[in-house]
Amino acid sequence: MKLDTVIQNYDLSDLPDYTQAVEAIGFDGFWTGETSANPFLPLALAAEHSARIDLGTAIAVAFPRSPTVLAHIAWDLARYSNGRFILGLGTQVKAHNERRLGVKWEKPVRKMRETVEAMHAIWDCWQTGDRLNYQGEFFNLNLMTPFFSERPLAVPRPPVYISAVNKLMLRLAGKVCDGVHFHVLHSVKYLETFAWPHIEEGLKANGRSRTDFTAAAVFVVPTDGRKPAAHYEALVKKQLSFYMSTPAYKTVLNLHGWGDVGQQLSQLARQGEWDKMPDLISDVMLSELAITGKWGELPQMIGQRYGRLLDRINYYLPYVPGEEDEGWQATITGFKEMSS
Repeated sequence: MKLDTVIQNYDLSDLPDYTQAVEAIGFDGFWTGETSANPFLPLALAAEHSARIDLGTAIAVAFPRSPTVLAHIAWDLARYSNGRFILGLGTQVKAHNERRLGVKWEKPVRKMRETVEAMHAIWDCWQTGDRLNYQGEFFNLNLMTPFFSERPLAVPRPPVYISAVNKLMLRLAGKVCDGVHFHVLHSVKYLETFAWPHIEEGLKANGRSRTDFTAAAVFVVPTDGRKPAAHYEALVKKQLSFYMSTPAYKTVLNLHGWGDVGQQLSQLARQGEWDKMPDLISDVMLSELAITGKWGELPQMIGQRYGRLLDRINYYLPYVPGEEDEGWQATITGFKEMSS
């Protein structure tokens, strides 16, 4: 199991030093999210200032960008990073696509499938010289002259991960993708009884087998850090209450019989009662959805819980150089010992 770190908000001027710190302390990968900043620009700097770590988006929003635009970005980052780039894509939700990003919301599973297939067709065209001819419901691509073609890569083409929560997107990941990003709101029961059966159905449909396929954030509550465990527990409960108020993630809640709590949280969110929401997160929910322990013990605990279900994880906790360095080093050492 690999241990990565993810950043959501960043200043490009900080990326060289931050990337070097991430690689030096021993993380396996470095992912960027698309919230208040572009997810791709930091990875060009990260590729320049690192030599070992994997670099990827977790996630970039797919639909505001055409398959050809995504193909160019991923190809260039794969070349510049010497094959360390992973393209992670997600759909986002309808409201953000239409009202923030200004793109039409239409058949997201089908459109995501065509986005991935079209990129593969474009990459095959660039790598082998085959004629581009992708015909779909949303994309019809048949023009790629030498002037607009990328040079072939000397490294494998970029792996494509997609974020997936519900059954159709999970099956799609198994059918056409190289990996899946699970949402941080997950449990062992969800992964075992819901997520993996649908992924395996997709893998089987296209005669594929699992390799290193899954990535996920994990809620953790360190108990021996510079900050008290209560500080981290409060952060986790705040995030859990927010995500559990969102209908998109009701599958996990329903599996555990927490649907009523989800409805209560949604009502509080509509009323703007954000401070009251964490109080609805019970100790049982916390134990199912987060892992509590000493920094150095967390890797073993995570391995016991998720070892057969996840291939790479990151803590839903930002790595800040100079803060909790001893804890992070203990955790990273623990993961290295597990994989040795």
